[in-house]
Amino acid sequence: MGRDNVPDHDAVDDIVSQWTREWPGLDVTPLEVLGRLHRTYLRYQSTIGRIFDEYDLNMASFDVLAALRRSGTPYRMTPGQLAESSLVTTGGVTLRIDRLEKAGLVRRERDADDRRIVHAELTDAGKKLIDEVAVAHFENETRMLSGMSADDQAELVQLLRKLEHSLAQHQSG
Repeated sequence: MGRDNVPDHDAVDDIVSQWTREWPGLDVTPLEVLGRLHRTYLRYQSTIGRIFDEYDLNMASFDVLAALRRSGTPYRMTPGQLAESSLVTTGGVTLRIDRLEKAGLVRRERDADDRRIVHAELTDAGKKLIDEVAVAHFENETRMLSGMSADDQAELVQLLRKLEHSLAQHQSG
């Protein structure tokens, strides 16, 4: 075990070693970061999925309900605003809204001033559910990070911001 009771060796190290052995000239050093990031995301997704399953939700539904809840009273947004908030297409948001509307968690409402505009709005049942799920979700995330100090978390936040910026620049260029 290394610093902070973290193993000195993991599965990504094995993968890097195998690539290095089989293809000595290939630079696989990005795998040390991105491979671990991917594996971490898969574990994260699995762990939060168990919480969402308890409430018969998936990540996509939670995302829409959470965006509406964060928007403040009256907890309503247009599909375009939801798409921007959740980084999916308006078509993807429409499917999510359809499912949530069928479940009685959101309703569609035409804008009073411009009937062309449709808002998705939390129902009372939707607000009650997202309030309950959000507490369980954030308590779960707190447990997931309990092995890291506040300083480690703050450092990781900065590094992830830097990585996201780097990826965004690469994606747009």
